[in-house]
Amino acid sequence: MEENENGNAQRFLELIRRSRRGKFKIYIGMIAGVGKTYRMLSEAHDLLKNGIDVQIGYVETHGRPGTVAMLEGLPVIPRKKVFYKGKEIEEMDLETILQVHPELVIVDELAHTNVEGSRNTKRWEDVMELLDAGINVVSALNIQHIESLSEDVKSITGINVAERVPDKVLQEADEVVNIDLTAEDLITRLKAGNIYKKEKIQTALNNFFKTENILQLRELALKEVAFRVERKVESEVTPLAPAQTRREKILACVSSNEHTPRHIIRKAYRLSTRYSTSFIALHVQTPKESPDRIKLSSQRYLLNYFQLVTELGGKVEQMSSPNVTDAIVQFCKENQVTTVCMGRPAFEMPEMFFKIGRYKRFLQQLSEMRIDLIIVA
Repeated sequence: MEENENGNAQRFLELIRRSRRGKFKIYIGMIAGVGKTYRMLSEAHDLLKNGIDVQIGYVETHGRPGTVAMLEGLPVIPRKKVFYKGKEIEEMDLETILQVHPELVIVDELAHTNVEGSRNTKRWEDVMELLDAGINVVSALNIQHIESLSEDVKSITGINVAERVPDKVLQEADEVVNIDLTAEDLITRLKAGNIYKKEKIQTALNNFFKTENILQLRELALKEVAFRVERKVESEVTPLAPAQTRREKILACVSSNEHTPRHIIRKAYRLSTRYSTSFIALHVQTPKESPDRIKLSSQRYLLNYFQLVTELGGKVEQMSSPNVTDAIVQFCKENQVTTVCMGRPAFEMPEMFFKIGRYKRFLQQLSEMRIDLIIVA
C-alpha cells in the first residue's frame, strides 16, 4: 500500500513539474537550407505581433539574405563572447536568457557543441535548462543529428555526423514539425546561392546534396516526424488499456565488438519507442573479458556503448558466463523479455560445428519462450 502511495505521489509531482515547465517546439529538416530558421523567425514575428514576449536567444543565418532580413525587428539577446585557443567565439548567453526570462525564446542549432568550459556541454542541455525555468523554446535541427538515426544517415550519405542529439530530447517536445521541400526545389535554391556561397555550391552538389541523398533523407525526415506524432497521439489522445496490449520488453545483446553494438542499441531503442516501453542492454562477460584479461580498447568500446544506452534512456545489465547464449536465455527467463536484438553470429573454424549446434539450441529455447529474435545487420 505504501509503495502504491509513493508511486501516486511521484506521478503527481511529475504532473506539477510538467505544468510549470516551458513548452517545447522543434522544427526538423531533412537537410540544411530547407528553411527551418526562416520559419522560426517568421513565427517569432507573428507571436510578437500578438503581444508575446519573444526574444532571439541564438540564430545562425549562415549569411543567407532572406534569413538575415527576417531578423529585423526582432528583439535579440546578445551572444556571449568567449576566448578559446586564441580565438574569439560567440555562444548563446544562457545566463542572460535565464535572467531576462522571456515568455518564449528562439534557439537555433540544437545539436551544437558549446565551447569547452561552458555551463553545459551541448546546446540541447541549455534548452532543457530553459524549459525547466518555465521558458518556452522553439528550436530546430536536421535529421542527421538525431542519435538513433545516425547509422541510417551514414548509410545514405557516407558521412558520420559527430554532433548528435539524444532521442530523449525529441521525446520532451510538445510539438515536432517537419519543414519539407522537394529535391528539385532544394537544388534550385542551392544553385541560386540561397544556401551556400558560390564557391561551395559545386562541392555540395557532389556530396550531401545529391538528388538520391536528398530523396532518402526526405523520406527519413517524414517518417521520423510521423513516428513522433503517432507516439504523441497514443500517449495523450487514445491511450490503450493495459489489457489490449502485450507488455513488451526489448533486450539488446551488446559485445565488446568495435562496430556492431551501436546498430543493435539503436534498433532496440527504436523498437522500445514503437511499443512505448523501455529497453535493456545486456553484456555477457566471458572469461577472456575478465578485468585482468580484457583489452583496453574493448573496455573503451563497452563504456561508450553503455553511455549510448544511458543517453537513449535504456538500462545496462552485465552477467558473467563462459556461455553467452545460455546467459542470454537465463536473463530472458528472469526478466520476461519479449524481443531480443543481437548481431549476426560468427561461425569460425575449428569450432564451427559446435557453435552452430549451440546456436540452434539457443533459437529453439527462444522459440519455446515465445521470444522474438531480431538479427541486426
